[in-house]
Amino acid sequence: MSNAYTDAYELSIQNPEAFWGPIAETCHWYKKWDKVLDDSNKPFYRWFTGGEMNTCYNALDLHVDNGNGDRTALIYDSPVTDTKQQYTYAELRNEVAKFAGVLASKGVEKGDRVIIYMPMIPEAAMAMLACARIGAVHSVVFGGFAANELATRINDAKPKVIVSASCGIEVAKKIVYKPLLDAAIDMSESKPDATIIFQRPMETAELKPGRDFDWAELMKDAVPHDCVPVMATDPLYILYTSGTTGQPKGVVRDNGGHMVALKWTMKAIYTIDPGDVYWAASDIGWVVGHSYIVYAPLFQGATTILFEGKPVGTPDAGTFWRVISEYNVKSMFTAPTAFRAIKREDPQGKLIADYDLSKFEVLFLAGERTDPDTLHWSEEKLNVPVIDHWWQTETGWAIAANCEGLHHFPVKAGSPTKAVPGWDVQVVDEACNPVKAGDIGAIVVKLPLPPGTLPTLWQNDDRYVEAYLEEFPGYYKTADAGYIDEEGYIYVMTRTDDIINVAGHRLSTGAMEEVLANHPDVAECAVMGVEDQLKGQVPLGMLVLNAGVERDHADIIKEAVQMVREQIGPVAAFKTATVVKRLPKTRSGKILRGTMRSIADKKAYKTPATIDDPTILGEIEESLGQIGYGAKAT
Repeated sequence: MSNAYTDAYELSIQNPEAFWGPIAETCHWYKKWDKVLDDSNKPFYRWFTGGEMNTCYNALDLHVDNGNGDRTALIYDSPVTDTKQQYTYAELRNEVAKFAGVLASKGVEKGDRVIIYMPMIPEAAMAMLACARIGAVHSVVFGGFAANELATRINDAKPKVIVSASCGIEVAKKIVYKPLLDAAIDMSESKPDATIIFQRPMETAELKPGRDFDWAELMKDAVPHDCVPVMATDPLYILYTSGTTGQPKGVVRDNGGHMVALKWTMKAIYTIDPGDVYWAASDIGWVVGHSYIVYAPLFQGATTILFEGKPVGTPDAGTFWRVISEYNVKSMFTAPTAFRAIKREDPQGKLIADYDLSKFEVLFLAGERTDPDTLHWSEEKLNVPVIDHWWQTETGWAIAANCEGLHHFPVKAGSPTKAVPGWDVQVVDEACNPVKAGDIGAIVVKLPLPPGTLPTLWQNDDRYVEAYLEEFPGYYKTADAGYIDEEGYIYVMTRTDDIINVAGHRLSTGAMEEVLANHPDVAECAVMGVEDQLKGQVPLGMLVLNAGVERDHADIIKEAVQMVREQIGPVAAFKTATVVKRLPKTRSGKILRGTMRSIADKKAYKTPATIDDPTILGEIEESLGQIGYGAKAT
């Protein structure tokens, strides 16, 4: 059955040049590429070699030059500081050009690195775009990240300048950045020539003469800087993802392929046309923030929302509905964990009735698996399509999605639908042989990866090959496990290291979580495999209950165990669960199953740098101890 999706998909796999070439023509180039896809140095594929362009020009100046300078580019909404601001394309371009001049005045040139360590404020996006404008390579590190973690990134990227702010605001808590930044610079062998600090009204950072400079002071006399042409294959940014060895991996993104792919996704996946309002409720510290707060919406000439707040508590579980209503958001993208938090606070979705959501058309979820319970709750309460899609820091955009701008397929709970055009997704066994439809295996992508994905790791080609390409020759290893059904729907069940081996049976913890999440009293849950002398591993469940549940925990656990037994079978050996107040998560909402598994197995663990609240780990140790696991076992 032919439709816009199948036609696009088949062309993208059979003839990538014929697919991506015309898409690239919709962007601005100073010099056209020599080759759409250069495969002369396998496995290091390159897109649009020989082409010259500028990412910032395509995000801002192009729209101004085409007469759309008055269109709203960026909306800043900060319930935590009670601030709202809007910038047109012309205003944002002018601010970015001035800050590019500031960076140049501090010696930053094409190819130099700049670390951006900032909260969710417009100046963070301006700093990113200003780097792109002069061909500098930005590396955004979460504002408030621990000093030692920031130091490892300084040592790896060797930035000429670091851009930061005096503080970040986490709901009711102020996080002062400058002492963390000073400590990181003291610790690192590589030292920046200068730091530029944006002073927020709620905190004034102390500046060291000669090294630290005030953003506002520098902007007063700044000379605006023009866009600098760069090669399509030049790096745009480095984004560090925590490596399993504890040494972060610097994912590199190029300029040309990134622009082409991301601009295309805005309409093809997210249904966004120029002038539409799009909201990715994420943080610029994550890849989602890079791709879909800062770059893609601006490439498309849309309006992007930069939100400094949380789904609950700023001030209540209706804050998302307020933002959607106030700015006429057409399409939104957030993590399932945000919706689980809203559902936990407002299980009946009563706050939705307070807002006009008539312009809202579609909700996209990603970051970790969207459990069917959250999917159905969101569909029922919002009455719009709810689209789970799957991608990674390394890929920069979706591997699998229901491409709403091409063709809407029926949603299947638990699946991010089908491979997006450009992605040849396959499931293989350990020997790299394809498995039958419906069988679980390692999910891989046949090379070459489409444009916009990682061409390598920062100054570490060997580690790139070893981490992603070695295990399955000719394929990119996603490190996710799952299956593809008869209709081509992809099911991402779990990370490959979360497949547990119970007495020789390979089982997915994700499938068990899916069952537990269906319990009416369970707001969210996690299952991990813990060591067992008899069976090798057994699953252990952690349950967070909905607000207001007063039933006996033992009864809820008994019912949950029975549900897994009925729906997955006795082979799962699921017998133990405990109720906890909250689950440890990264700041983007990923549940830290590996850390909990280490606690249960009494193994040494390092508190992950990306953890949202380290105090939760103490609570988890107590809870696991009460059921006989970990060092605090009673």
